Amino acid sequence: MSVEEILLDAEERMDKAVDKLKGDLTGIRTGRANPGMVDSLRVDAYGSPTPLKQLGSVSAPEPQQLVIRPFDPSVIKDIEKAIIASDLGLAPQSDGKVVRLNIPALSGDVRKKMVARTKDLTEETKVAIRNVRRDANKSLDQMEKDKELSEDELKTYKNDVQELTDKHEKAADELAKSKTAEVMEQ
Repeated sequence: MSVEEILLDAEERMDKAVDKLKGDLTGIRTGRANPGMVDSLRVDAYGSPTPLKQLGSVSAPEPQQLVIRPFDPSVIKDIEKAIIASDLGLAPQSDGKVVRLNIPALSGDVRKKMVARTKDLTEETKVAIRNVRRDANKSLDQMEKDKELSEDELKTYKNDVQELTDKHEKAADELAKSKTAEVMEQ
């Protein structure tokens, strides 16, 4: 593996970690309805767990309400069961054609839990980024050991890896900061 390949691989893996955090944070409840809240929800329909977004469209017609329109009305009961079993803490209301979810305003305690969850997810992402850094540095050390790199080149490339790490950790912090502000908004 060349140095460029090592750096490119590290950057791609760090980008994936930040993208995963972005997706995870979408599922965290704020006081406002957001179709992303139910993105990770799996529904036992047709004999297998299926992502909700494959079973119907999800929209937020009002700031405090989500509407799920199943493509096949026969799965409404399954969607309701999945929502009740999830950790969303929402009660589905159905009229036989659509499922409505009223999003209650968050209490102070729930807001604090959501902020704590945001911090946990961010820390997990930072650990993943640091693991990528460790792997890249290990590969660079091996190249130096095999006499493919000089000591000075090794130092330069390790600095490049550290810059990538810092950039991605900062991106994770920015995402967390923005989500925290959204959750704490009254």
